[in-house]
This record gives sequence, structure tokens and C-alpha cells, in this order.
Amino acid sequence: MVSVRNKVVLITGAGRGIGEATARALAAKGAKLVLTDVDEAPLTALVADLGDVAVGVRADVRDLADMQAAVDAGIARFGGIDVVLANAGISSYGSVLNVDPETFKRVIDINTTGVFHTVRAALPSLIERKGYVLVVSSLAAFTACPGLASYNASKAGAEHFANALRLEVKYQGVDVGSAHMAWIDTPLVQDAKSDLTAFQDLLAVLPWPLGRTLPVEACVDAFVRAVERRSRRVYVPGIVGGIGWVRSVLTTRLGEATTLRHVPRILPKMDAEVKALGRSESARNRAVVEGQSTRSA
Repeated sequence: MVSVRNKVVLITGAGRGIGEATARALAAKGAKLVLTDVDEAPLTALVADLGDVAVGVRADVRDLADMQAAVDAGIARFGGIDVVLANAGISSYGSVLNVDPETFKRVIDINTTGVFHTVRAALPSLIERKGYVLVVSSLAAFTACPGLASYNASKAGAEHFANALRLEVKYQGVDVGSAHMAWIDTPLVQDAKSDLTAFQDLLAVLPWPLGRTLPVEACVDAFVRAVERRSRRVYVPGIVGGIGWVRSVLTTRLGEATTLRHVPRILPKMDAEVKALGRSESARNRAVVEGQSTRSA
């Protein structure tokens, strides 16, 4: 294991949820932190709470220049970047036929292209310091859920990006891991449960443990261990690793049979609820997007 004391860790999506909790856990172990989020208020509050061990930069992972500015600020403050936790992510609601196309695209841009921008900006420093990258993918990279096509596709893309990156930078002393979690009690999942009874119905019919929601702390503990061990794979809970080994079975007729039985009931209900909401994403995400539009204007 490698001590994280005085290591400089860049975390995207650090304002809330897993990003915030992991930042606090790493700070408690003596790490220096470069924290980014598109939502400035919670990021500012977190940095103020952590004090001199953290620098916060409001940055949109969809913008390479934003991420480069964040990396440059971290290097100026702490001398370099040792670890990247590419954590920023969102989801959309609704079937492929009915989801808002702009929301769908934004999910892909944040969850997959955002990982590229984060790594691209930090990679020279990571190579110099023989660092570590942990890309936050999901159990969704192994098995899909109806009504969440953008999330499924983006997390599969994030995993395969990590696989390609590992091949490119291993000889330069950089290790790369991908994290695969089942549902975690983050604002993303909390908002979906609050907005859509159909999402709750979906979780209820998924085979165990696919419908189970775990506390954020379980994910944070796994992420901190991954950084200390420079892990190749992270699974939360551990059984997700077994699911990864049999992922090809899950897309066969037999593997899809259980979910398919419930789709005719749950998916139309989800689309109806999304239509009633007037949005294909959480109110929290919509507010951030509207805030960005106001700032740009």
C-alpha cells in the first residue's frame, strides 16, 4: 500500500456525494486536494471547511480549458498531481424514444468525454510523478437498465477508456483503475427516487444485488483503498466483480428475461412521469444547467 499523505489528488464532481465524502476521507489521511465541480456553492463550502489542504476550482468537465485551469491551479499550489479521481457524473430519465436529446447528450459529455478532459489535462503531471488514475464507471457498464440508456452507454465508455489508457501509460509508471458500483445513496440516486416512482419500481424488480442501494461510506472506503493500493478494479459491493466476469451472459435472452418481464409496465410509467415533470433529469441538474446559461449570457 502507498500512503496518501502529501499526495496531491484531483477530484471532479467534488461538491457533493461520493466526491465530497472521498475528499474528506483523503484529507483526514493527509492528502492535498484539487477539487472541482460545476456547482460552485457546495464546492466553496467544502474547500472552506477543509482549509489549506484543498484548492477549489469551479470547472465544467465538458470543457478541456476548464480542466486545464484546474490542473494548473493545483500544480501552482501543490507542485503537481499524483492521483486523479474522475468522479463527475449525471444521469437522465426516460426511454430512448422519449428522453430529451440535449439531456442525453449532456450525460455522455460529462460521464465519458469529461473523463477524457480530466485525464488529458492532468496526464503530463501524472507521468512525471508516476501517478494513479481512478475512473468512476459503474455496474451499469456490465448490465443495462431500461430508461437509463445514456447512463449505461456513458459508463461503459468510461470503463473502456480506462482500459485503453492503462495500456498507453503503464510503461510510463502510471497505473489506471476503474470503479464499478451498484446503486449508491448519492444525490443522483436520491433525486431519481424522489422524482420517479417508476425508478423505485425498477429497483424493486432487479435481481439481487442489482436493486440494492448502499451507503456512500461503503464507496468512499473502497475508493480510498484503491488509491492506496493503485487498484486495477474497484467493486462496490464485492459481488459486482463476479457480475463483471459474467457480463456477456447478462445480454443473452436468458440474462435479460427477468427485466424484460417488467419493462411493459415500468417503462411507460417512467415516460409518463418524466413527461409530467417536464424534464429528463433531476431538478438539481436542471438548476445547474440554467445557472451556467445565465453565467454565459
